[in-house]
Amino acid sequence: MPVRRDDILVDVKGLRNSFGESVIHDKLDLQVRRGEILGVVGGSGTGKSVLMRSIIGLQTPDAGEITVFGEPTIGREETEAVAIRKRWGVLFQGGALFSTLTVAENVQVPLREFYRELPQSLLDEIAAYKVVMTGLPPEAGPKYPAELSGGMKKRAGLARALALDPELLFLDEPTAGLDPIGAAAFDSLIQSLQRTLGLTVFLITHDLDTLYAICDRVAVLADKRVIAVGTIDELKATDHPWIHEYFEGPRGRAAATGQERLDFDQETGRHPTEVTAATTHQASQGGDSDNTARDSDPAGTRTV
Repeated sequence: MPVRRDDILVDVKGLRNSFGESVIHDKLDLQVRRGEILGVVGGSGTGKSVLMRSIIGLQTPDAGEITVFGEPTIGREETEAVAIRKRWGVLFQGGALFSTLTVAENVQVPLREFYRELPQSLLDEIAAYKVVMTGLPPEAGPKYPAELSGGMKKRAGLARALALDPELLFLDEPTAGLDPIGAAAFDSLIQSLQRTLGLTVFLITHDLDTLYAICDRVAVLADKRVIAVGTIDELKATDHPWIHEYFEGPRGRAAATGQERLDFDQETGRHPTEVTAATTHQASQGGDSDNTARDSDPAGTRTV
């Protein structure tokens, strides 16, 4: 069924990005539909984060067109660009919190940037609400990033991304570094927020469990472009060797059955599909690990 023009929130056409003589993207096309969670995957060096940065205006492409909310974003006047940026939120890798600000103050940063007339009492109230919304305890508000676990930092970064009540949410490797229980809880949080707030989500990940758990469609980057986009079942039907290995290899088969998370929980005696409020709270405070086994990048490296 054809997609209505009004249902396309992000439209990328003919995108080209390069760094010196290294071409990252060439003639890349991608559409993000209103209300979906779109997963973006690809091998190391395919430019997943560069694509996101191009869409949100942090990377100026060499060529191409990018439209968000029906408005072109490249070459806009600052006042026009600000009106568009207010409508999205971004969670960067690792949370990207300001180390000298408390969690509450971090959440208030976009509010202060775009709504300078807001009184401090209202800023405090909004920040407190967003902190709790992302599963953090209220007492996390006055803490500094150095006092938080990795899982808590990600949730604090998410609270900041939601500060302006965005329509569109960008997430860059949100579950990287989290253990399976913490990652499953974060997946559930994203899905719950998406449904409750009516969000459209652009989610860069290497996490096959996340793709199966919450993504409506998946876009695959390779050969400097998006080579396929569709549901996981649709992607499995393609004959591209990287896609086949990614979804039909041992890790892909384990994610499809939930066996990878199940195996982990058998070791700990817990099942993440039965995450309770208490488990979610615990995961938000310490559900992170240096174990990066969930990162399914075939090259085993971070995204560009």
